[in-house]
Amino acid sequence: MPSYVLFTIASLIWGSTFWAITLQLGEIPPAVSVVYRFALASGALFAWCLVRGDKLWLPWRTQKWTLMQGFFTFGLSYVCTYNSEQYVVSALVAVLFALMVFWTPLLSRLSFGTAIPRKTWTAGVGAIAGVVLLFWHSIQGALHDINQGGQGHFLLGLGLGIVASIASAGGSIVVGKVREQSSNLILTTGWSMFWGTCMVALWCVLSGQQFILPHTTSYVLGLLHLAIFGSVVAFICYFTLINRIGSAKAVYIGVITPVLSVLMSIKLEHYRPGLIEWLGMAVCLGSVAWALHTPKRKAPTINLTDALDAPLETP
Repeated sequence: MPSYVLFTIASLIWGSTFWAITLQLGEIPPAVSVVYRFALASGALFAWCLVRGDKLWLPWRTQKWTLMQGFFTFGLSYVCTYNSEQYVVSALVAVLFALMVFWTPLLSRLSFGTAIPRKTWTAGVGAIAGVVLLFWHSIQGALHDINQGGQGHFLLGLGLGIVASIASAGGSIVVGKVREQSSNLILTTGWSMFWGTCMVALWCVLSGQQFILPHTTSYVLGLLHLAIFGSVVAFICYFTLINRIGSAKAVYIGVITPVLSVLMSIKLEHYRPGLIEWLGMAVCLGSVAWALHTPKRKAPTINLTDALDAPLETP
C-alpha cells in the first residue's frame, strides 16, 4: 500500500478517535474502558499473527522493550487521555498531542543525548504560546471557579492531557528500540498492547474500579471503532510509515489529526471556538508544521568554464 494512502488512513482514523472516546465516558470507568479497548485490539493482532503462521512468543530482550512501550503508549497515555476528556473537549486534547513533536526530541535528548536543533526549540516556544492562547479563556474560567470554591476540573483535565502527550512521546522513542529487536511490527504491537492492558487492569483492581459490561449501542460501536480501527489499523499504518519514511515525516499526522478533531467537535460536540482559540490553534499547529518542515537542498551550481577546464574522469 502506498505511503500516502497509509498517511491518509491514519490521519482520518485518529482524527475521529478523540471524539469516539467521548462515547465511552460516563457508563464505565475510563481505565476499564482502556482495558476493554486494548484487550480486544491485542487479541485481534495476535489472531492476525496466528493466521500468518507467526510464533507468538518473543525473547525477553525484546519483551522488556514491548513492556516499556505498553506502559507509556497503551497504558499511561490512554488512561490520562480518557480521564482528560471528562473535563476537556476532545478537540483540545487532540491539539495537546501535537506537542509530541517537541516532547519526543526533548525525551530523546534526556535519554540518549540526541542533539536538539535550534529550530525545534524556537518552534516549541511558539507552539506553547499557541496552547496558552487556545486555553486562555478556559484557564481563566477554571481559576475563577476555584476562587469561588469550585474544584476547577478543567485544570485537572488539561494536566492529564499534557501528561498523556508526554507519555505518548516516550512510547514513540521506545518504538525504535523494539524495531531493533524484531521486525514483526504486528506481533510487537500486539505484545505492547497486551502489556499495557495487563498493567491498566492491575491498576483497576488495586484501585477498586468495577469491570462493568457495556449496555448501550453507542458504547459498543465506539469500542469497536477504537479497538479495531483506532488501535490496530491506524497504529499499523503509522508504524509502517515510520519504518518507510522515518518518524520525522510520519509525525506530520500529529498536525492533521487535531484539525480533523476540531472539525468533528464543532459538528458533534457543539464546540464553538472564539477568535483567540482559533488564533491559538493556528499558532500551535503552524509552529509544529514549521518544526517538521525540512527545506529542500538546492542543487549545487556549476560554473561552465570550470566544468570545461576540469580533467575528464574515466570509469
